[in-house]
Amino acid sequence: MELWPGAWTALLQLLLLLLSTLWFCSSSAKYFFKMAFYNGWILFLAILAIPVCAVRGRNVENMKILRLLLLHVKYLYGIRVEVRGAHHFPPTQPYVVVSNHQSSLDLLGMMEVLPDRCVPIAKRELLWAGSAGLACWLAGIIFIDRKRTGDAISVMSEVAQTLLTQDVRVWVFPEGTRNHNGSMLPFKRGAFHLAVQAQVPIIPIVMSSYQDFYSKKERRFTSPGRCQVRVLPPVSTEGLTPDDVPALADSVRHSMLTIFREISTDGLGGGDCLKKPGGAGEARL
Repeated sequence: MELWPGAWTALLQLLLLLLSTLWFCSSSAKYFFKMAFYNGWILFLAILAIPVCAVRGRNVENMKILRLLLLHVKYLYGIRVEVRGAHHFPPTQPYVVVSNHQSSLDLLGMMEVLPDRCVPIAKRELLWAGSAGLACWLAGIIFIDRKRTGDAISVMSEVAQTLLTQDVRVWVFPEGTRNHNGSMLPFKRGAFHLAVQAQVPIIPIVMSSYQDFYSKKERRFTSPGRCQVRVLPPVSTEGLTPDDVPALADSVRHSMLTIFREISTDGLGGGDCLKKPGGAGEARL
């Protein structure tokens, strides 16, 4: 059965009317529309980045291309990102960045403050995320399989050598997964073992809560929004040994959680209803 051209037009108009109604009447629908566009737009930008990055091959300098392409995304969603403490980045030496992890929107704060020659350590599954995975690989992003502890430790040992020989910095989310509960999960220790092994500083970075404008649990994504990114002073690992790693991880997490609460309730960051932190036990790599 074929439809007349007028019928197709009527169906299209009906679909547009339905989508418009959902957009204005359902906050959940608006959330899903915004997140679908967010993910789709990143995949499209990755397609644009791939041929440009491919000229160099796999190279950490390609992160500059990804950053340039992604910096505008915050404007599409009316999110204002404010960076404080960027002067704490050491100007020349390698280091390990550790940051809290709330959602895929962390990408916006990361791109705002990402230092030169700095690449994230990401879960291996991202490598198979279509165009985004290929673009990340070309940009030198380091992939680890967290389910295979032996492989993850081996990769971290290689990264430690790369830090020192190639003047590379790495960005790690030590919680290991996204945390939507308005606090911080216990930190895994891989990033801290890496910093101690390489004897390089740790640079803690805290992103304020998104609760004022974004909540995955509530299916809410409103505009405008504000996020503060705070770069904390370097934490030296000089002279530390693997035995010092648990205390180091606890200390860094405590300082980050203190700042997270401060910037998430001072009117400059995200939500003002933060839950108490989770258990004190530390998860291992």
